[in-house]
Amino acid sequence: MTQTNEPETKKPLWKRYVLWGMPIGGVLVAFIAGIVFWGGFNTAMEATNTKDFCISCHEMENFVYQEYKGTIHDVNRSGVGAVCSDCHVPKDWTHKIIRKIKASKEVWGKITGKINTPEKFDKHRLQLAMNEWERMKKTDSVECRNCHHFELDAARVPETACPSTTPERHDRRSDLYRLSQGHCTQRPEGPCGRGVS
Repeated sequence: MTQTNEPETKKPLWKRYVLWGMPIGGVLVAFIAGIVFWGGFNTAMEATNTKDFCISCHEMENFVYQEYKGTIHDVNRSGVGAVCSDCHVPKDWTHKIIRKIKASKEVWGKITGKINTPEKFDKHRLQLAMNEWERMKKTDSVECRNCHHFELDAARVPETACPSTTPERHDRRSDLYRLSQGHCTQRPEGPCGRGVS
């Protein structure tokens, strides 16, 4: 049996200590990578909530955005406007992710050219609107309630301020989604379009 007189080389500090079965250096790298990924993911999520992103495809810019411009949600007397995501994307993270996944169907419609002309868009407008109204009905119009506080509004806004919606204003909680129909964009024609309830 021969012994070598070579000194044992010590492992570097980040390899010597183990945490959860991994060297401490590996845990640190995984932690930093997780932070970078999460930060990038959230940045991308927020970037897709901007008006510029929403109107970046010509269908939105040329059709829906033209109808939205000049409405009360675009420009109002207080100088505050709502962008697409304020009404169409939930604020809480879980529901936001679900909505983004469902929106991929709309992206598919763009890619396949299903709504790329005014004629095609108008053909599908009613179904698109009804999908959105149904979503708002299911969520009890939570996106509207992020900005509209009806208990406060009732005291501030006189009944004559919005005569076209005054009768419905009394039943705000139950069917707020109905008030938004045709409010920012053209209300679709069809059997369930104008006069939908």
